[in-house]
Amino acid sequence: MAKKQERNEHQICSFCGRSASEGLLMLRGIDGYICNECVEMAHDVLTTELRNHKTFKPKGNEIPKPKELKAFLDQFVIGQDDAKKTLSVAVYNHYKRISQPLDDDVEIEKSNILLVGATGTGKTLLAKTIAKKLNVPFAIVDATVLTQAGYVGEDIESILTRLLQNADYDVEAAQRGIVFIDEIDKIARKGDNPSITRDVSGEGVQQGLLKLLEGSIVNVPPQGGRKHPEQKMIAVDTQNILFICGGAFDGIEQRIAQRLNTHVVGFVSSIAQHAIDRNHLLQYISPQDLNSFGLIPEIIGRLPMITYLNPLDRVALRAILTEPKNAITKQYVKLFAMDNVKLTFADEVLEYIVDKAVEFKLGARGLRSIVEALMTDAMFEIPSDKSVNELNVTLDYAKEKIDRASAKILE
Repeated sequence: MAKKQERNEHQICSFCGRSASEGLLMLRGIDGYICNECVEMAHDVLTTELRNHKTFKPKGNEIPKPKELKAFLDQFVIGQDDAKKTLSVAVYNHYKRISQPLDDDVEIEKSNILLVGATGTGKTLLAKTIAKKLNVPFAIVDATVLTQAGYVGEDIESILTRLLQNADYDVEAAQRGIVFIDEIDKIARKGDNPSITRDVSGEGVQQGLLKLLEGSIVNVPPQGGRKHPEQKMIAVDTQNILFICGGAFDGIEQRIAQRLNTHVVGFVSSIAQHAIDRNHLLQYISPQDLNSFGLIPEIIGRLPMITYLNPLDRVALRAILTEPKNAITKQYVKLFAMDNVKLTFADEVLEYIVDKAVEFKLGARGLRSIVEALMTDAMFEIPSDKSVNELNVTLDYAKEKIDRASAKILE
């Protein structure tokens, strides 16, 4: 093991040849020395090499097949088979497109994805999980904070700033990354009729997103736009960045139902031969519905892959509590295990949590909120009580804690 030695003129760095008399700190090995500056340089080189090795570089058979991607998603996301299949195929084709040989005139265009589903159905989790499988830079941005350039709020380019930050400013890696734009429905046009005033947080943002989604070279401020106007811009090509947009599109079911009832030819005529599932109208969503909701045709055209996520029923919510690799109950069991406490939940407690989640209509996020309210007191008291090594959550205990938490909210 290297040992720190006192500086003297006889200690020479085996790498750069400088001596300790130049003010360098020397570390002695078996038969040589290394100075602190060479250690720092080696650390930087090693960090860069490890980062580049870790970054996913699509090359032929290295790309996970659609069935492999879906099988991986199944470990973390319950249900939503249609969305998983669509997402798996789209991602597989996207990274095949990146690795295509440029030996002919056929150029495969990029297919960005739009996920439509109620809150808590797993839109963000799907995008995050598939990025984890591919091991590519991934960024989540909220469309509600974006405004047209020159107005208060975040510029469109801040989307790529976050991707660059998550890629440790490796531009090449960022240009193969995935960006999830959440709440895309919140930038819908405020009205069908054009007005004198600008729609700076609605249609203006949609128009600003067009160049990013289509693929162009964008000058990105590495630390954000307005706070550091003197900073040097970084050129990022969005041609190979996959954009996944998600939104609840609250109320779009009424537009779908109206279209299905009024149209008698074309696409709907084939649906009319079968009974329309009124409880899952999102499966019939079309670009026409998105346009009537407030998305401009140009941005719809840049999101050719449209899929939906069904609302979570009791069976799915119950499975989310215990089955996935990162199931909510498994997370709390692990937290308590770190304090040497064995945590268990009675089956009736899990059913009670599901009942409350259905009542609150918050999907999977509602489950976590309920479990958090249930376990807060225990997580506060038990770490300081060394005599407790086991906790079994009963139905009476759960009702007491959740009812008290609900009462505080109503006060």
